[in-house]
Amino acid sequence: METVIRPLHRAEYPVLAEFLYHAIFIPEGIEPPPVSIIQAPELQVYLEHFGRLDDHAFAAESAGRIVGAVWVRIMQDYGNIDAETPSFAVSLLPEYRGRGIGTAMMQCMLRHLRAAGYRRASLAVQKANYAVRMYRALGFRTVRETDEEYIMVIDLA
Repeated sequence: METVIRPLHRAEYPVLAEFLYHAIFIPEGIEPPPVSIIQAPELQVYLEHFGRLDDHAFAAESAGRIVGAVWVRIMQDYGNIDAETPSFAVSLLPEYRGRGIGTAMMQCMLRHLRAAGYRRASLAVQKANYAVRMYRALGFRTVRETDEEYIMVIDLA
């Protein structure tokens, strides 16, 4: 089944809540948190008033169903580095992972951000998350780290 990466339409923005939940990295053997965790203020920055600011989002669609999303905004999230750099959120439904769809969504957003004139973009990722390899392969580099996370940046200029 072919997967298409396309802009996420305004009427579809509510699906970002589901994909925010799926973006939470859950290490092997750890019980997933309740869905209500996305109501936490530190996670609501990814969703609150999405589309009213300088927000950008793409969807991965397969057989008429949204199976993934990538979105960026300038926000005070875990990956924030300054007031001019958008931070990434990217997520796929579990059964669609490992097929290159995440990479394709990221590449699409990076092209979009370059065309829009952004100089760089950032993200935060758990050190144990397999996606770290994908981010590095795309050109992200670690600029800061905590005990558990990398803060990564990609230059777009």
